Amino acid sequence: MAMGFFQHLAGDRAVVYSGGSEPASEVNPSAIAAMAEKGIDITAEQPKRWTMDMLQAVDVVVSMGCGDSCPVLPGRRYEDWTLPDPAGQSLESVRPIRDQIERRVVALLDTLGIASG
Repeated sequence: MAMGFFQHLAGDRAVVYSGGSEPASEVNPSAIAAMAEKGIDITAEQPKRWTMDMLQAVDVVVSMGCGDSCPVLPGRRYEDWTLPDPAGQSLESVRPIRDQIERRVVALLDTLGIASG
């Protein structure tokens, strides 16, 4: 969801990668539905494992509860967004998580000097 908001709001003004330490086999259907309500289609996305190439290419690494399995590279800015895991939750339960992610992405874009929208 964070990648979807970032791409939607930043457009071609920034590049975003998404990966996890233990990616699921598919994108959560409730997350897909919640993002569709915002007009953002994430159906083509596939969960993937983060790579060192991804981490070396970015200025900011946002983690969401990966704990000790998150790699740390010198010179990178890190933000840990502690949010409930939407996995296995209903659309009704995912909506507030989606809205928190949207607010955080907007704030991140603001700190990066990237106008959203």
